[in-house]
Amino acid sequence: MNTKVTIAGVEFKNPVMTASGTFGSGMEYSDFVDLNKLGAVVTKGVANVPWPGNPVPRVAETYGGMLNAIGLQNPGIDVFIERDIPFLKQFDTKIIVNVCGKSVEDYLEVVERLGDTEVDMLEINVSCPNVKEGAIAFGQKSDCLYDITSRIKAKAKQPVIMKLSPNVTDITEMAKAAEAAGADAISLINTITGMKIDIHRRRFALANRTGGLSGPAIKPVAVRMVYQAAHAVKIPVIGMGGISNAEDAIEFLLAGASAVAVGAMNFVNPYTTVEVAEGIEAYMRKYGVEDIHELIGGVQE
Repeated sequence: MNTKVTIAGVEFKNPVMTASGTFGSGMEYSDFVDLNKLGAVVTKGVANVPWPGNPVPRVAETYGGMLNAIGLQNPGIDVFIERDIPFLKQFDTKIIVNVCGKSVEDYLEVVERLGDTEVDMLEINVSCPNVKEGAIAFGQKSDCLYDITSRIKAKAKQPVIMKLSPNVTDITEMAKAAEAAGADAISLINTITGMKIDIHRRRFALANRTGGLSGPAIKPVAVRMVYQAAHAVKIPVIGMGGISNAEDAIEFLLAGASAVAVGAMNFVNPYTTVEVAEGIEAYMRKYGVEDIHELIGGVQE
């Protein structure tokens, strides 16, 4: 039974990875989760300098999910290269670094710094709804997305995944722009912009007022967008958004995703990623699926 998938020349032992921002660089989870069992660890966003993130409160629970306005808090590229990469290299899993920035130059600086490191792929976060500068515009305007993608591809030594925002009118337009600019793959969806108000205090639940909605509530939207994107481009698609178990992950594969990422559910059950990987194998055995590629894009019209 084959569970291996290849994306932009990088082979993954299985199609299950972590979603950026929900798993750190794996350090917090390594006591619970055998990182060797994952196809890849996708790190939290890394910027050229340390980012403090947004003011608190910046997390709120909602029906079927959560809102976050963390604001991509991170210690910066220097600490990441010195601390996180050596940690991840201990494990038999691929390393995908999520890159964030407030300007094209910020992104390019991180991409160039990572060029000589032992990371496998770069995921470019142009779709975070909690950052006031730059990033959201890159992710919502196809011409901006094309520009930043092409400039990053000109500098990057590793394959580039562009992470797309769902907060757009037509996801296929964005997917096509990323592909046309040379992206090696796309990942989607990032969080959906939402809001919660505390009626007892009559105040916003988040200091940022709005935040990114993730969790099971967004899964039907994510599956639809992954299906649309996978049928609009020829490059691989990594699907995410509300995956709680293997059944959810298989939906994304059938919709056309070559791999899947588990996000918010890591906070509920730290073992989710491994359970999803094992659950996909159990499904393949149950239905006599010899190769996972039989599932990818396999939904019947």
